[in-house]
Amino acid sequence: MRFTRLRLNGFKSFVDPTEMVIDDGLTGVVGPNGCGKSNLLEALRWVMGENRPTAMRGAGMEDVIFAGAASRPARHFAEVALSLDNTDRTAPAALNTADTLEVSRRITRDAGSAYRVNGRETRARDVQMLFADASTGAQSPALVRQGQIAELINARPRARRRILEEAAGIAGLYSRRHEAELRLTATETNLARVADLLEGLATQLAQLQRQARQAARYREIGAALRQAEGVLLVRRHQIAAAAHDAARDAARAATRTAAALELEARAATRAREAAEQALPPARDEDAIAGAVLHRATVARDTLAADLARAEDDIATLEARATQIDSDAQREAALDRDAAGALAGLEAEMAALQAADDGIDDRLEAAAEAAHAAGAALPTREAALDARAQAVARLAAQGDTARAALAQAS
Repeated sequence: MRFTRLRLNGFKSFVDPTEMVIDDGLTGVVGPNGCGKSNLLEALRWVMGENRPTAMRGAGMEDVIFAGAASRPARHFAEVALSLDNTDRTAPAALNTADTLEVSRRITRDAGSAYRVNGRETRARDVQMLFADASTGAQSPALVRQGQIAELINARPRARRRILEEAAGIAGLYSRRHEAELRLTATETNLARVADLLEGLATQLAQLQRQARQAARYREIGAALRQAEGVLLVRRHQIAAAAHDAARDAARAATRTAAALELEARAATRAREAAEQALPPARDEDAIAGAVLHRATVARDTLAADLARAEDDIATLEARATQIDSDAQREAALDRDAAGALAGLEAEMAALQAADDGIDDRLEAAAEAAHAAGAALPTREAALDARAQAVARLAAQGDTARAALAQAS
């Protein structure tokens, strides 16, 4: 197989559909740094099954989609298609259907990537085996990237052996041998599981045999049980027939009794109708008596409440009258004291007047005494006035209390 054409659409810097024809001989791409030469090599690796984002110089596989520029919007997908010349028919049997094979890989944002061969969707493993049989692939040393020459010179023997194997065209055989070993391991695992299943089935077979014997015993017991149930049903039928005859005789007697009871019921119905005709006047009288009783009960409750309030008012007024009498007695005593003090003052004033007429030498002492009495007189008059007002107030309270007591009585 030989590469004939490479088509890119939205892959990294190739935002527009771009096609590179690979003819016989040497095909070269020349340009300055940053023009996209390395992107062509990465497109080849990517379409041949490369799944490592680091090999594509990105953090994720979706980084191969054109991310946009100042004048161009970002693309939603990227697609790379590689055409192969299969005229020698060296492709795997599942894909060896045409002289030209077009292998394409398309990745969409948030949807992953898909492989197609001649428009038919194919597994990634089948595409990798296709290129492995052609002694190439995403990991092929024939795809030399920047700095890989020095790596090949300093490579370890195992890496050099892989290069020689791919040059000899046997890399696909090693891949197929690895797949065959994996399948053999899986087959051995399946055989072990089959042995375990056979052992489990043998255990289940022993249990089923034991259950079969139990089922046979169950069928024998079931047959005997059905025979016994048949005898029991015959006996129950005989008992039921006798009970039916007895019930029929009892039904006849009950019919005669029901006829007699019906006659009694008719007589009772006529008596009930007569009683219902006499019932309305009695109901009216009972309603009137109930209404009169309700009004009497309400009046009695009202009078009882009024009586309780009057008794409470009488007790309160009696307590107030007792307090007023006590206050009146105390004020009367105060009045008597005030009257005695006033009489004493009048007597002293009369004595002073008599002394003024007869004794000139005692004039100065009398004047001093008069001056002292005159100074004390306003205070005593004020006290007397206060006591008189208190007596008047208590007398008014007493009159009010006596009037309230008479009204309450």
